[in-house]
Amino acid sequence: MSVWQRIRHVVLAGILLLVAAGCQGSIPADTQGTLERATGGELRVGIAENPPWTEVAPDGAVSGSEVDLLSDYAETIDAEIRWVPGGENVLAAEMKEGNLDLVVGGLASDVPWTSEIALTRPYTTTQGPDGKPVDIVMGVRPGENALLVDLERYLAERGGEL
Repeated sequence: MSVWQRIRHVVLAGILLLVAAGCQGSIPADTQGTLERATGGELRVGIAENPPWTEVAPDGAVSGSEVDLLSDYAETIDAEIRWVPGGENVLAAEMKEGNLDLVVGGLASDVPWTSEIALTRPYTTTQGPDGKPVDIVMGVRPGENALLVDLERYLAERGGEL
């Protein structure tokens, strides 16, 4: 191979690398752009009552350790939270329909709605009624990987504080 052929191959390889780099989007990515939409906007959170994690007053006011945790998270992305109270089954269906971004309520890692909800890694552990440890997670809309990773990073930084 001549020197000119080698130079041509190196130049072509460099051009291909530049083109490939320009085609890549942000990874991880949200299929529906949830993190981008919520940043500086609204985060739609389904909340199932499960004290002390979450409580919903008759007037619609919410409180609890997960409410505090998510309120702090929302500040990091400059989002306002729209709380949507409901039972876990209803919230899972709303998540599947794309009407919610997150679901909270002291969810155990073995919830039955994994086809409707993508679960975070366990961020804390509690004791179940049988005395065995129960891992607590939050639910994210499936495919919203940027939101999932961002939330998990926040939960890891908090170190399971409640």
